[in-house]
Amino acid sequence: MNSSNEKKSERITVLAKDFTPAAMEFHRKNMSARGYRMEGTIVPRKFQMIEGVEDAKDLFDGEQFYAVTFVKEE
Repeated sequence: MNSSNEKKSERITVLAKDFTPAAMEFHRKNMSARGYRMEGTIVPRKFQMIEGVEDAKDLFDGEQFYAVTFVKEE
């Protein structure tokens, strides 16, 4: 539910095969100066996609990637 006084947010999630590139992306892209903050932790994750009522299917052949999400609130 969105009300007129709720903040909107924009999220960007970056995937990396290794921890260091994921961790460095915040600084490399100067995300702080662009109004973003890091959300959560950088941990390896397995990604799946659900379409309709089908079972979830692995993305990237089930390989885990480090994921980091940057959020910017408007």
